[in-house]
Amino acid sequence: MKENANGSAPLVSVLLASHDHERFVEEAVRSAMSQEGVPFELVVVDDGSSDRSPEILERLRAELGFRLVVRPNKGLVPTMNELLSMARGKYVCSLASDDVMPPDRLRIQSAFMESRPGTPVCFGQAVRMDAEGRLDPAPDPRYLPGIPEVSFEEVFLGRKELHGCTEMIDRETFLGMGGYGEESAVEDFQMMLKFLSRFGKVPVLDAVCVRYRTHSSNISGDRDWLYENTLKVVDLYSSHPLHGKAAAAWKSHWFSSLARRDKRKALRMLPRLWSFSLPFLRRFPTLFVPRFLLGR
Repeated sequence: MKENANGSAPLVSVLLASHDHERFVEEAVRSAMSQEGVPFELVVVDDGSSDRSPEILERLRAELGFRLVVRPNKGLVPTMNELLSMARGKYVCSLASDDVMPPDRLRIQSAFMESRPGTPVCFGQAVRMDAEGRLDPAPDPRYLPGIPEVSFEEVFLGRKELHGCTEMIDRETFLGMGGYGEESAVEDFQMMLKFLSRFGKVPVLDAVCVRYRTHSSNISGDRDWLYENTLKVVDLYSSHPLHGKAAAAWKSHWFSSLARRDKRKALRMLPRLWSFSLPFLRRFPTLFVPRFLLGR
């Protein structure tokens, strides 16, 4: 079901920021437009793609009837805020232009939000998918411990994880909080902490809400960039009593990642990432274990 026939506002707005995903964007759009059981809209902004994405999106817009803006590049966070400003739904959720929305995602999450008035946001589960569309046999185990809810401390310290494209957010609440923060390029992690710091624990469903694709050009595949920007978000909470502990925890994760894949760089980064924290001391021996013994 798409928008209400009488032209009233949809219940859910799906926000899709498109950039250089000509191979995947059509599948992403069709997965959103095939949702049923809830009035929704799809809003797409192509953020200065240099490939055929705009052409593909124009063709799909003419066929399927969603809102589309094609413009020069501004970056992901400004694009997400632009999409948020265009949304008309009571709730909003995001979909990356290389991911796929499972059937019934909108119906399941919106029904949950409607059954719990005042809930500002909820998250769900994710299944990994490769570049060819082959799915892992089970949901990503990183996100399962979040069921049925997570706290600020758990996410801030990296003890539990949320997937940034499994969210459904009360739009008015999010707008009142200023939308996506532009202090960091990791907009989803910053969004999570915004809600958790204000509302405490937030619910996490057991339903799969995204099939996220891993491929050579994933931003998330650049682990050093991801950790660097995650630490920038952590530093936004420099006055929080847990800040030092959180910074040490994320630095230890970064060091462990480097020690597994690039031991020379791990040594170069050691002065920056070193701490006497238990998380770091547990991971430090990884530096001396041969890569072939570390597995995936």
